[in-house]
Amino acid sequence: MVIVEEKVKKTVEKFLIAVGISLMIGIVAFGEEGRDAIGSIMGVVMDPLSAMVGESNFHIMLFIMAAITALYASLIQKYTIDWELMRNTQARMKVFQKEFREAQLSQNTYMVKKMEEERADMMSDQLEMSKQQFKPMAYISIISLPLFMWAYHYISSHDAPSLTFPFWGDVMLTDMMIGPLQYWIFWYFITSLAISQVVRKALDIGGV
Repeated sequence: MVIVEEKVKKTVEKFLIAVGISLMIGIVAFGEEGRDAIGSIMGVVMDPLSAMVGESNFHIMLFIMAAITALYASLIQKYTIDWELMRNTQARMKVFQKEFREAQLSQNTYMVKKMEEERADMMSDQLEMSKQQFKPMAYISIISLPLFMWAYHYISSHDAPSLTFPFWGDVMLTDMMIGPLQYWIFWYFITSLAISQVVRKALDIGGV
């Protein structure tokens, strides 16, 4: 029974990772049409909610989206990453880098050679950390990318509201901030970052 459950779990994990990677690749491969298609599909769920919030309050919708993705991403990371391994590996790496630098400065060739051999062992832990960080990225993209594509689709087909930012004043959310970065994308990411910090602190997620 345990073996069967483990196989089912691995199958589901592989399926979700495949869906996440397919979304990431598809958004790039299919261009504007692909993004609009995903945005339209998500509109079935998100458009009624947006209508309740009001078109002029689209920044609130972006805040809601940021809260959803921050909570979802934090929970995914909490239960898919071995944080104890990550903390230990990061702590070991800090100590190692300090000692390796001291050995180089003192021209201790014996210690440098010994530590280079030790670094090879530490690379396996870092590789495992990289694998663990990639898996939640695929899971997170299943929710975050369609939501982002909906926002992109919605704001490109509606009158863009304005929002008051410190220093910049009242700006249209579709105005360009820096290069291709629009203000609504900036607003989404800063709110997502702020909420993520609160959620991660509450769930005790993070490294050293």
